[in-house]
Amino acid sequence: MFQYAAGRALSLRRGVSHSLDISAFSHYELHNGFELYQVFCCPSPLASEVDIRRLLGWQSSVTMQRFLRHSIFAFLRRRALVFEPSFRYWPGIDDAPLRCYLLGYWQSEKYFQYESKTIRSDFSFKPFSAPQNRLLAERINSEEAISLHVRRGDYVHDPKTNTTLGLCALSYYEDAVNYISKRVNNPSFYIFSDDPFWVRLHFDISFPCTFIEHNHGAQSFNDMHLMSLCRHHIIANSSFSWWGAWLNPRPNKIVIAPKKWFANDYSSEDLLPDGWITL
Repeated sequence: MFQYAAGRALSLRRGVSHSLDISAFSHYELHNGFELYQVFCCPSPLASEVDIRRLLGWQSSVTMQRFLRHSIFAFLRRRALVFEPSFRYWPGIDDAPLRCYLLGYWQSEKYFQYESKTIRSDFSFKPFSAPQNRLLAERINSEEAISLHVRRGDYVHDPKTNTTLGLCALSYYEDAVNYISKRVNNPSFYIFSDDPFWVRLHFDISFPCTFIEHNHGAQSFNDMHLMSLCRHHIIANSSFSWWGAWLNPRPNKIVIAPKKWFANDYSSEDLLPDGWITL
């Protein structure tokens, strides 16, 4: 979603078309693969192999791009091949050629904040198909609903992911619930997690709580849809709940995020929008 938003916003500023290369998903085994078209109403088409090769030539190869990513080979890169130089926001994206291929995560609202209206429109969810989600949406819209997301799953079981991101401490959630409950009257918490058993065992929230446990597999995206309907948010160090909070358009929403997003020394300074609270 960050990659789509950064590319789409750049294309809007340039007044040119935007297309997606999803070839990397052909062997992608985490989560559910490429889902943008299934979940949202994104207008950007897919780029063909011929389109990409015409733009990049021999540098369209994934293998070659792995080499070219290293700065010592930067002199070989075609100008059209634009690598994200670091995790921080990079203003140099606006100096990219008119026709370019963006490679990176681009995880900052700063890449698309001035085109946020269009990005929100592109990321409009399709209507709920399951009656249970429709009923939950009605409840959420009638309450001071607060989404709370606990990400475990691969953060626990995948060593590489755990080393990079780590887990939010239980104390973070306790502090976040305490912070938000002092500022919201009659809060009602909607708890989303890929490990609801662990959450039920360890969380003790003295306010009404609803555990969302039924959206599995290819239907998991419905959790993000339900999150976005809530009035306020307590997110994990996860882009899933980042987007669940960002897609809530309310200007007065409270969003609480972990101050330490990464387990390593990566900076998250540009990752969180202005106005979000860190604890």
